[in-house]
Amino acid sequence: MSNLSLYIQAVVYIAAGLNHFISPKTYLAIMPPYIPAHNLMVVLSGIAEVLLGVGLLFPATRSLSAWGLILLLIAVFPANVHMATSSRFAKLPAWLRWGRLPLQGLLIWWAYQYT
Repeated sequence: MSNLSLYIQAVVYIAAGLNHFISPKTYLAIMPPYIPAHNLMVVLSGIAEVLLGVGLLFPATRSLSAWGLILLLIAVFPANVHMATSSRFAKLPAWLRWGRLPLQGLLIWWAYQYT
């Protein structure tokens, strides 16, 4: 994969992680009810995204960060399933709600390129 792809991926995760602190309500809204400590989970996932995104930029931490992103994407998948299946989000277009699910697979593949 090109360096441009790597830098884009790093920026995407750093920006997404920072957004957890700028717009936490967005992330809190999609938390499944069975997940405990919603605020803490949003903060921790935001920190993880920023750190793992930064870690992609350095050869010494790139592989570990890519694996961390893969695990994080798997960990947040239930929130995407909840968003797709809950009537709470029925106002959002179905293509958007359901499109996030296969997008997770694409993001996992993208991160895997740097393991």
